[in-house]
Amino acid sequence: MRPVSAPWLAAVAAIFSRDVADTAQLDPVDMFGLPSRDVIINEMPLVDTLGRPLRNLRLSVTDRCNLRCQYCMPEMEYAWLPRTDVLRLEEINRLVGIFIEAGVDKVRLTGGEPLLRRDVPALVRMLSATGRLQDIALTTNGILLSQFARPLREAGLHRVTVSLDTLRPDRFLALSRVDSHAAVLEGIRSAREVFGHIKLDAVVLRGTNDDEIVPLMEYAKANDAEIRFIEYMDVGGATGWSFEQVVGRQEILEVLARAYGTIEDVHEDSSAPAQRFRLPDGTVFGIVASTTTPFCRTCDRSRLTADGLWYRCLYATGGLDLRGPLRAGHSDAHIRSLIDEAWRARDDRGAERRLEERDRSTFIPRDALRTDPHLEMHTRGG
Repeated sequence: MRPVSAPWLAAVAAIFSRDVADTAQLDPVDMFGLPSRDVIINEMPLVDTLGRPLRNLRLSVTDRCNLRCQYCMPEMEYAWLPRTDVLRLEEINRLVGIFIEAGVDKVRLTGGEPLLRRDVPALVRMLSATGRLQDIALTTNGILLSQFARPLREAGLHRVTVSLDTLRPDRFLALSRVDSHAAVLEGIRSAREVFGHIKLDAVVLRGTNDDEIVPLMEYAKANDAEIRFIEYMDVGGATGWSFEQVVGRQEILEVLARAYGTIEDVHEDSSAPAQRFRLPDGTVFGIVASTTTPFCRTCDRSRLTADGLWYRCLYATGGLDLRGPLRAGHSDAHIRSLIDEAWRARDDRGAERRLEERDRSTFIPRDALRTDPHLEMHTRGG
């Protein structure tokens, strides 16, 4: 028979004698060859109440934008974040480092329009230097991309996504109120040269650009890009939203099937917002069906605004202030504890709950948007 070690005997004796003091002195590493309690807790994945891990961080670097798209910024006047509140690069990098410790391994830079912040390549270089992010991506409207594509790639950016809702310059002007369609196309060309394969995002609105689903697909195919068709969402500043304007996933698929034939579902284990499909010729595309077919149950994304408010859901009306403790001099461990506590309590299912509403009108009224810029999509990032 194998002899029983002294530490095991001591442990058993302490337990049966109910000697708590003795038991507390026993090191589980010495007793059983196990990691300590602190190590076990630190290595456990951080999950919310629905078992969703914290992995994807959408990082808004500015609330400013050089377009005024009807589905995102339809108003004439906006309240902006105070400049002094906007996080410096070093502050952003520090917070991202804490998020990495909490489990984040993918970061997407957003805005507003992120390239309005000229120091974005320097931020990308900082994030890349950690060596701990699997993916560093950026979403842009493309207007300034031709001058930023190469510096971003050299700084360590992995991927770029460009918003392109129409191929018609006149329609672009009507939709965005800015005559910059040619600059967007030039930005796409530059990104292709530097990054190779890119992604395109197209928000589809009934009566506005729903007749361009096939032309946009053809443009993506011709430019080695994977396009994602996005349903019109009723979040943030979408003050003109109505369900009648939404072109749903099924309708998009039917339009493409009539043009190309049988479409296959690309089966993959992913928490990405887009469900991916394949045309008969092998072309892969995606549909983000947040409005008609929410994917809340697998959502591992959260959003950090340019001034340091952390939102665990795109539909959330309140966020956790991380700028305050950061500038007050609190330790990384303290800020990490705030993140852990908030994520573990997360039960958000914003898109699902909106779908359940019978009388579904505009989500945030105009008066509320004027008093709190954090409710805007361009502030918290899409």
